[in-house]
Amino acid sequence: MTRAAIRTWYLVHKWSSLVPTAFLLMLCITGLPLVFHDEIDAATGQDYDAILAGPPSAVAGVPLDTMLSRALAERQGEVPLFMAFSQDSPLLTVTTGPAPDAPGDRMTLLFFDRSTGEALGPAPTNAVMDFILTLHTDMFLGLPGMIVLGVMGLLFVVALVSGTVLYAPFMRRLRFGTLRAGRSARVRRLDQHNLIGVVTLAWALVIGLTGAINAFADPLTDAWRDGEVASMTAAYAGKPPLPPARYGSLDAAMASAQAALPGRSPQFIGFPGGAWSSGHHYAIFFQGDRPLTQNLLTPALVDAETGTLTDARTMPALNQALMMSKPLHFGDYGGLPLKIVWALLTLATIRVLWTGLLLWWRRRAGELERRVDEIASGFAARNEA
Repeated sequence: MTRAAIRTWYLVHKWSSLVPTAFLLMLCITGLPLVFHDEIDAATGQDYDAILAGPPSAVAGVPLDTMLSRALAERQGEVPLFMAFSQDSPLLTVTTGPAPDAPGDRMTLLFFDRSTGEALGPAPTNAVMDFILTLHTDMFLGLPGMIVLGVMGLLFVVALVSGTVLYAPFMRRLRFGTLRAGRSARVRRLDQHNLIGVVTLAWALVIGLTGAINAFADPLTDAWRDGEVASMTAAYAGKPPLPPARYGSLDAAMASAQAALPGRSPQFIGFPGGAWSSGHHYAIFFQGDRPLTQNLLTPALVDAETGTLTDARTMPALNQALMMSKPLHFGDYGGLPLKIVWALLTLATIRVLWTGLLLWWRRRAGELERRVDEIASGFAARNEA
């Protein structure tokens, strides 16, 4: 590696690390309780999946039209936005709002037991967890906040890559994993920073990339709706949106979709006019049948008035990555053991960020730059030899 290359990588690592550090520390700290959100919900009596008994709502139960009618009876004057299913219990949720394109803060989430048709009431609230989730996802700034955090995630990935490139020249005289316990506090801190950073590299890259993808969820969904959904529903172009009074049978629509995608299980339904559908269709999203494919969704667009299938296509790669990234980001693929591993790695990442910040904050003027020049000169001399 040339002297100029080492200096360039050093500058890239320096600024791609410093700029997002405060954001990354906030994301790690708020991410820790979110990793265990299911366990926290269960401990506070908010996990209906754990207390309901019966066939999964994605498989069987009271007719969907009946469930929808009961939800709308509880929210007079509102329209349906989403219906979601559980693969493990009879829990079924219906989201309503004042209009098909209602924003998130105007939506109401209702819980039902599909095996009995019993209403379980609105979604229980946990003010602390809701605050942490909003801070983690958009810092209470909406889409601008999500984009800022997405950019910080990408900078984190750049810092990881540049740090890996610099690891070899900076540690070339030491065995891997060396911790110089007898040296100064600064040298011990540097060794910890380098070792923990390299050990957690693969995990940190996954978290950084999935976090960035999640941050761009709204633009990715809009692009899918404006592109793929528009192509699938080209025959409806120019027609006014279907009014809720003309919505047809959900059960007939589900039958049409399942005939086109046999063997798959429905995860949720997006009603006409929302971000996940067109102005004329029920968008029924089906998931895979394995842990690694259950978040790979295939939407079937069914005419909401007639119940006939319009089209069913696999979502584009970026949108599939979005679907898989959220559970992977929070360690939701392997139950509690994997979540504990995720939490330990998050704590290790906090240590890396903190030691990196201290190395920069407590540096002596020009010290790091002189070290970079020393290493670069050594490599240059070796290359000339």
